[in-house]
Formats: sequence, C-alpha cells, structure tokens
Amino acid sequence: MTQGTRSAGPAAPARHAVVVGGGLAGVTTALALADAGVRVTLLEGRPRLGGLAFSFRRGDLTVDNGQHVYLRCCTAYRWFLDRIEGAALAPLQDRLDVPVLDLARPEGRRLGRLRRDALPVPLHLGRSLASYPHLSLAERARVGRAALALKGLDLTDPALDTQDFGSWLAAHGQSARAVQALWDLVGVATLNAVASDASLALAAMVFKTGLLSDPGAADIGWARVPLGDLHDRLARKALDSAGVRTELRTRVTSVSRTGDGQWSVQVPGETLEADAVVLAVPQREAHDLLPAGALDAPERLLEIGTAPILNVHVVYDRKVLGRPFFTALGSPVQWVFDRTDASGLREGQYLAVSQSAAQDEIDEPVAVLRERYLPELERLLPLARGAAVRDFFVTRERTATFAPTPGVGSLRPGARTKAPGLCLAGAWTATGWPATMESAVRSGVSAADAVLGALGRPRPQALFEFEEAA
Repeated sequence: MTQGTRSAGPAAPARHAVVVGGGLAGVTTALALADAGVRVTLLEGRPRLGGLAFSFRRGDLTVDNGQHVYLRCCTAYRWFLDRIEGAALAPLQDRLDVPVLDLARPEGRRLGRLRRDALPVPLHLGRSLASYPHLSLAERARVGRAALALKGLDLTDPALDTQDFGSWLAAHGQSARAVQALWDLVGVATLNAVASDASLALAAMVFKTGLLSDPGAADIGWARVPLGDLHDRLARKALDSAGVRTELRTRVTSVSRTGDGQWSVQVPGETLEADAVVLAVPQREAHDLLPAGALDAPERLLEIGTAPILNVHVVYDRKVLGRPFFTALGSPVQWVFDRTDASGLREGQYLAVSQSAAQDEIDEPVAVLRERYLPELERLLPLARGAAVRDFFVTRERTATFAPTPGVGSLRPGARTKAPGLCLAGAWTATGWPATMESAVRSGVSAADAVLGALGRPRPQALFEFEEAA
C-alpha cells in the first residue's frame, strides 16, 4: 500500500505515529493525527476495520454482529460520522420514542412509550412518565424524585465509583418493578449490566447526560446500512484520503523503545520506526504489548472485567413487526430491531434481538436459544405466530464491553503513559463513559491529543469541535 505523507510545514518533516488497532478508537486516533499533519500508519490484525462493531455476509444477507445505537448526546461519535461522511446513513430520531411492551399487563395497557416533549429538562419527560402504564402512580412519583436526586450528584466525586447503582436506587425508594421497567430498561442497554452490578458513577453519568441534560440528548440513532459500510468502508476511504497507511491482517508482536528515544513496532516481516505509538486495542492485549515502566501498575488492566452481549437473529417469511424497534418487559427478550432493509433482505423480515448482560446465555447452544426465543417472539408479536422461520442464528461477543462494576473507574488508565510518546486508546480507558462507541471515539481523540502534545505539535482548533458541543 502506498504510504501517504501530509507535510507539517516547510520547516519540519512530518513526524510518524503508529496506531495499533483498527477499531473506532484506532481509526479516530489515526484520522485526528493525520488531520493535524502527522504521518500515520494504522495496523490491524483483522481483515477489516471496525473492531467489535462490524458486519459479515451470511448467504445473501449482510449481518451486523450486534445491534449498535447511539444518542444525540454522543457528540464524539457524531463527529466521527461526519468525519467519514456517514452521518446521513445513521440518522437520529426526530424525538425520543421507545415502545415498551409488557404482556403481563392487562389488554389495552400492554404498550407503553418512553418519549419526550419539546419542553425544558426535566419537564420534557413529564407527560411520558405520568402516563407510563408499566408503573403505579406511586412508583412514577418516586421515579421523579430519584431522577432529581440523580441530577444533583457530582460526577467528579470518586466515591460514586465505589457504590453500586442498585443499592442507590433502593435507598431512593425505587421498587424492584421500577428498576426492571425503567432504570434497567435503559441501563442494561447502555451499561451492559443490571443496576446491582453497575458503578453508580457510570450509571449516573448515563442518566444525567442522556436524560437530564438537554431535552434531545436521548434521541436514538442507528445505522440504516450495515455497520461495515460505516466503520470499515467509509472509514478506510477517509483514512486513505487523509494519507494514512492502513495495513490489515497485520498483528503487532512487540513495541519497544530504541536507544535514540524512538519507538520500534514489530510486525511479521517488518520493523516500523515511529516517534509515537498508540495502543488502541483491548485491555489485555494492551497489557501484553506495554513495555516495562509504561504504567505504574500494568496488572490493573487485567483487573478490568469484561461483559458479554448475545444477539439472536431471526428471518421470517413475512413482515411481523410494524415499527423499527421495541423493547420488552417480563420476557427474556430485551430489544428487538428490524434489520430487513439494512441486511439486503428482499422478501420477509429480519429481526435482530439484542441481549446485553448475557452472562447466563452467552454459551447456550443455538438449539436451546431457538426454543427459548422463538416462542417469546410469538408472544410479543402476534403476526409471528403464523410466519415461517427461514433462518435462525446467533452472534456472540463474549468480551463485548468492559464490565462497569463498582471500582472500575480506578482501574481505567488515561491516554498518557509514563513512556514518552506511548499512549492508550479504547472504550475501556478513562473517558468517563461506559463501553460505547462514544467512549471509543472519545478515547481516540484523547490519545491523538496526547500524541500531539508529546510531539510538540499544535492542537488544531477545529479538530475537537465536539467537545464544545458536549
């Protein structure tokens, strides 16, 4: 592949940075550095970019490994979409609207909606909460009081990270039903953990930012095309246009400091010399590549746990769902999305069932999952009862995210290490966000900023505009 060079100016040759890892964090780092005039080489062991947000072919279908969404408050990921010219392919809702179906409720009261009005915070959710059929009047009132208490928490207080969200909710009058029908409805999908297993700091950040900051902050966006079109095809096009040398199927075996203060990156058959290196890989892989002394306690990276996500994919011979998505209560089913158009399916309907915090199911055989989920979908979707199932398969990400357990904040490192010019990126680093696409992009921007500082390069004013929009 031709190695592109963007000059930093007539007085100095372009400095060279190697980015290890081609997920969202690595691609963001590479684009940000290239836009600042740094010569960049991006190395990815897989045959594609995109990390854990990717697509693959199954017969005539293009399938996402899992359903990924973002919110209007995800300003970094929105910046990324703009940078790769993909924003139109992953539009946002005009206004938050989440259908919530509970078959345990009486007929006519089974469908509730979480939606916002064009009113200031917190009034924007007032009407929706007041009419939410899945909670009693007393529970709705207590939810409102807990939300105000949550809004008053100081996210910079390190004590929040030592507490679990479930205990905090219980202490603020939240019933088990309220946790199931509201707090976990949002929290499991964004944190990949139930409230009792989640750090209060991360949960408070999600709810304060998404629901209690700006009226439109929680409006939902998702790709109307396969994720590979965004995170691989368009990302690679943007990298090529920026002059980044991108090498796929290239696994880094070691990273070391040379005697003259440069960095040496070993890959099979080649040694790359660089002024700076960014490790944009999962925490365990970063631990294995870190040179001695780069972190005070590198073993702490291994203490950052992981959490799985399971996705169940069902192709019917006819249309059984009339809305883009819904979420369910009182059922193993969590969130269901219509992926028909995005997959290229021409007849019938393709649904993706996204199951977060799936520790109990991640290794279940496909036959067991089929026996569990097809009857549940028939219970939730009456039209599915007479439909033929043309295909049923599952995708499993056993280490989909870092586990947002209490105390994890003290384990997450920042972008800078003690080794000059060596930086870290990844959703697991100290972004303040849970393991989301937003966190990954933010980490990449932070790593690029750290590299520019190490190289003595100016920070382009327009490069980090999303921070001002946050």
